Amino acid sequence: MSIVSALGFGGRKIRYAIVGLGDISQEALMPGVRHTGNSEITALVSSDREKLGALGERYGVQHRHSYEEFPQLLASGEIDAVYLGTPNWRHAEFAIPALEAGIHVLSEKPLEVSADKCRAMIAAAERGNALLMTAYRLHFEPANLDAVRRIRAGELGELVAFTSCFGQMVDPANHRSRSGIEAGPLFDMAPYPINAIRFLFGAEPLEVVSAIAVRHEEAGLGELDDTIAVTLRMPGNRLAQFTVSYFTDQIDNLTIAGTKGSIHMDSAFGYGQGLEQFRKSSGNREHEVYKATDQFGGELKYFSDCILKGRSVEPDGEEGLADLLVIEAIAAALKLGGAVKIEPQERHRRIDPDEQEQRLKLVDIPEPVKAAKPAFS
Repeated sequence: MSIVSALGFGGRKIRYAIVGLGDISQEALMPGVRHTGNSEITALVSSDREKLGALGERYGVQHRHSYEEFPQLLASGEIDAVYLGTPNWRHAEFAIPALEAGIHVLSEKPLEVSADKCRAMIAAAERGNALLMTAYRLHFEPANLDAVRRIRAGELGELVAFTSCFGQMVDPANHRSRSGIEAGPLFDMAPYPINAIRFLFGAEPLEVVSAIAVRHEEAGLGELDDTIAVTLRMPGNRLAQFTVSYFTDQIDNLTIAGTKGSIHMDSAFGYGQGLEQFRKSSGNREHEVYKATDQFGGELKYFSDCILKGRSVEPDGEEGLADLLVIEAIAAALKLGGAVKIEPQERHRRIDPDEQEQRLKLVDIPEPVKAAKPAFS
């Protein structure tokens, strides 16, 4: 076998349509598709003809479609799978017909903006015998998976508490500041600490103990709650707390503590740089910086490999639904001003660090076409 074949190049590649050509598609996912070895872009979908033209030329993609032409694309035979980089509330709109047509779907997080829409997507995948994966890139990232391994090996003892702060200074001109709660920090940023809580504890939250949201007039975000703090009750009298904000300097960290030790990660949720762990166990202190990887290319490589080999995926639609159940309970607690039980969700699968870890190298990021990052640079 040649080196090229061993690396996955030269064999069959999964053909993707990139639906939604905003910053996450352009600056995170699309640049790394080529070096996965098992994936290629064969179609682009956007309402912006300038983006379709410029990005079609950049990546050599001939099939360029408007959103209205999506049904024709599904029937064209041009694609095997779809990557959804649309706004949160437009995931089901494209995922359901694709899945029913037997087209596999990799959807950005959150999976949708309601548990009911998540369930509809999961049902569509079952009807179409297609794979639905929630794009939780940290399920493939070495530093996060190492934390999972250490916790499962008992290095921290019995887990007791989790805390996290995740914030950025969002530009008031960005669409996230003008599209209501579904584009605010609860739906846009909270999935990261919520998902980390669930995969580090290996358990589902039982209750939103408290949730508080505030607005800072000087943030310029109008009627949007820019900062939200939450406390969750976990099984076994354990607690998990996090704060997400559109009005802080860039920050993304977490700490999980047990009876024998703790792990602090800073950065914990970022991409484009190596993530860090500060560990304390049995009186010993360690600090480790994990080599930066192409997290988006890694999750795409994994998804394509599952399609090619006929395997189920993790994180699947059920994983995305589990986080939406927590988000909906937080939204209810914000309205009620009190504790809210979280709808129980049986889990059938969790992270397998050895099977899922990906270590693709970083790739160069080209100049975006009419796409801006949410935060001030």
